[in-house]
Amino acid sequence: MLLTVTTTHRPATDLGYLLHKNPARAQEVELAFGRAHVFYPEADEERCTAALLLEVDPVELVRGRATRLSQYVNDRPYVASSFLSVAISRVFGTALGGRSKERQALAEIPIPLRARLAVVAARGGEPLLRRLFEPLGYEVGVRRHPLDEVFPEWGESRYYDLTLEAVTRLADLLAHLYVLVPVLDDDKHYWVGRDEIDKLLRRGEDWLAAHPERDLIVRRYLRHQRALTREALARLSDDEDALPDDEAAADAAREEALETPIRLHDQRLDAVVEELARSGALHVVDLGCGDGRLLRHLLDDRRFERILGVDVSCHALAAARRRLRLDRLPEHQRGRLTLVQGALTYRDRRLEGFDAAALVEVVEHLDPPRLEAFERVVFEHARPATVVLTTPNVEYNVHFPGLSPGALRHPDHRFEWTRDGFRSWAVDVAERHGYTVRITGIGEAREDAGAPSQMGVFRRVE
Repeated sequence: MLLTVTTTHRPATDLGYLLHKNPARAQEVELAFGRAHVFYPEADEERCTAALLLEVDPVELVRGRATRLSQYVNDRPYVASSFLSVAISRVFGTALGGRSKERQALAEIPIPLRARLAVVAARGGEPLLRRLFEPLGYEVGVRRHPLDEVFPEWGESRYYDLTLEAVTRLADLLAHLYVLVPVLDDDKHYWVGRDEIDKLLRRGEDWLAAHPERDLIVRRYLRHQRALTREALARLSDDEDALPDDEAAADAAREEALETPIRLHDQRLDAVVEELARSGALHVVDLGCGDGRLLRHLLDDRRFERILGVDVSCHALAAARRRLRLDRLPEHQRGRLTLVQGALTYRDRRLEGFDAAALVEVVEHLDPPRLEAFERVVFEHARPATVVLTTPNVEYNVHFPGLSPGALRHPDHRFEWTRDGFRSWAVDVAERHGYTVRITGIGEAREDAGAPSQMGVFRRVE
């Protein structure tokens, strides 16, 4: 089985420092099931490719105690599988951990990378390959292998040639491959125990909880063992960035208490629904839907035929189901609404095809370094005709009684924009992605501070 990793970051030969493998010589590593060979088919300043070739001994697979295979004849020596994950961990362990003795600064930044797996087995075919890797930001190339090139009438095999291209950290690429390659063919060559949960969460800590196919990934990685799957999913739900239910509710209540005297939240929802209706949208996605307050308004308005609510928190989605009483809605109402878990910093094809998107007090909960990924997800990939986005105006905070000087309205807010800051961001995003933007205030404006909330209405340029 063969994996190649290519970069065009200059000087491209720095890939050798990141992988801790010298491009000038071939290297060999002994593994329990065979040998791993590392070599560089090309290595110059403009382009460098590292190849990891596994030479698997099919006899040793059966005789050895390190595997659970019982047949001498199988596809494991040729197909990317859990053997490759083990090899990545053993051969490229330092790079997988994001460390580089000579080029640590380079290891910490995204660079252009292209990975190719010559043969993968995917139970789920090309759609599964795309559902697993595209949300992580990869451009995915897939070519299906024929059963026999000499006899094309025999048809196609279940094996694929897979390429992944992205600007990403090398450690992230290796972690994605480490976790997802065994998921593809839904098998592992060794027995799976509780320690596999720790491996999965360690390699998936930055992306797995928010992945649209999280449950499938966990289930397949742990070989469908229900107890292990339940434990892993429970631990993933306790994301470090997520507040416990009672703490999150208390923080939301504090923010609501600040804004209730001026009915700001009601004014926000009314303004957003008005803009969505004015756009003529029939299909609307509420990104960061929380407990479903905007969804309630959209359901009550029959002009909106299809509604999707998306939130990263399963607890928020459960609250939305309770608020909307989905189990009691008439069939024609319930059929208009879908709730799904997902993150706004990973591409998700479920967000595509909508006329309009709403983001009500969402963007300020993102870490500033993630804003670029958020922009691409919404304005480049989902690309609705209309985007209505609201966010606090930090200049107004001095007029909220009880709010300490310099404090933000909600403990989970990572930032709050000034009026000029929001306008600058919104105009820049619109220009880069082919939109126009109109900015207005929500709530009664103060001469010294403007309105308490601000809204950007983005229209795609046709």
